[in-house]
Amino acid sequence: MDFNDFPYFLGMAGTVAFAVTAVLAVIPKGIDLFGACVMGIITAIGGGTIRDMILDVEVFWAKDLNYIWVSLIASIIAFYGNRLMTGKKTYKLMLYLDAVGISMFLIQSARKAIDLDFAMPVGPVLLGVITAIGGGVTRDVIAGNPSLLMKKELYAVPLTFGVVLYLFLLQLFPEVPPTIISTSCIFITFLIRASAIHWNLQVPKWMLLRQ
Repeated sequence: MDFNDFPYFLGMAGTVAFAVTAVLAVIPKGIDLFGACVMGIITAIGGGTIRDMILDVEVFWAKDLNYIWVSLIASIIAFYGNRLMTGKKTYKLMLYLDAVGISMFLIQSARKAIDLDFAMPVGPVLLGVITAIGGGVTRDVIAGNPSLLMKKELYAVPLTFGVVLYLFLLQLFPEVPPTIISTSCIFITFLIRASAIHWNLQVPKWMLLRQ
């Protein structure tokens, strides 16, 4: 795979994942197909839109409407495909797809910040995390669900670790193709988040404010 195409692939894959999670989140509330599609699109492009506004560049989906069409198609498929699953399975699937989306958008956005030399070295970390959680937070707020960011399970921690590891490996191994480093960090981030979902891992008590 050409590295120039890799960020585009990540963006599309993350778009699909977030669109599906949005639809799965609102279906139990009795939403119709049109509302589900709107929800899916807003969630899919929300984080990247925030990122591009911060970077002061043209918003990504305005340059390539394929992001809109892909999120629309993914939303429709999720809306009708949801009938094959129970409520518990739907929620679990939403969590794992969210993990896929945040892992991909995390690294893609960090890469974009690096390419633009934005506020190095802190900028890529912040923009990576903001983009990754932006769509999910938007989804949860509109759906009226508790945000995953506000729960005690590991959510922001895997993201921060993944993007910091990504920057560290880029500096430590400049001779390694960036695609390999990106793929490795996406997998590691997803693995940590998926483990937290499966085993209900929570942030350490010392990171919590005692009441």
